[in-house]
Amino acid sequence: MEKLYEGKAKILYSTDNPEELLTHFKDDATAFNAQKRGTILEKGKMNCQITVALFQWLESKGILTHLIQQIAEEQILVKRVQIIPIEVVVRNIAAGSLCRQTGLREGDKLPHSLVEFYFKNDELGDPLLTRDRLLILELATEEQLKELQTLALEINQHLQQFFASCQITLVDFKLEFGIDSHGKILLADEISPDTCRLWDQSEQDPEKRVMDKDRFRRDLGQVENAYQQVHKRVIDKLSSLK
Repeated sequence: MEKLYEGKAKILYSTDNPEELLTHFKDDATAFNAQKRGTILEKGKMNCQITVALFQWLESKGILTHLIQQIAEEQILVKRVQIIPIEVVVRNIAAGSLCRQTGLREGDKLPHSLVEFYFKNDELGDPLLTRDRLLILELATEEQLKELQTLALEINQHLQQFFASCQITLVDFKLEFGIDSHGKILLADEISPDTCRLWDQSEQDPEKRVMDKDRFRRDLGQVENAYQQVHKRVIDKLSSLK
């Protein structure tokens, strides 16, 4: 296999099939545009398994994804897609940059789910862009942006319901999409504690309730335990639904 790309959390390899790639999930952890680096024990394995479980569940709800199958604890086989260079962020509760940029208090429930588009560009710091800026940069067409927003809200509805059944609140999360060889937009990348803000509904303390990478970002400790809890609840819930 030839390494095609190595990012902060995953490595992409070619396979014998030009339409398929192998994704390897790493234990590496980064924050603040890779200014902070570290390792979360068995993160790759847990994120891989959480992603597979959630992608398969979303597919059962009619969401198309690039997932083909899991082939190892930390590896999945995926369809080759052309990644749309836009990070689609969906917010249900105020947290993170939304609070810093608007003055909203962390934990404020938004009157409706907010979809934001960020330019997937590390050199520029993945900036938040308006729809017109996205169109000027030709990162996507008007039709594609509408489809991305529709898909993101649909995925959000499914994930909110699922995580709630695990006694977890889905605060916000990031999605990436790609275009396959037939021109279809597919959900790609991953859904995991790396890409979601997840709060334990049984905890009221603002620090103890955090079950995602914010524990690493904010030096809250017990990072591995938080990922393990999300992994266990997701896998156990989906196993009970089969």
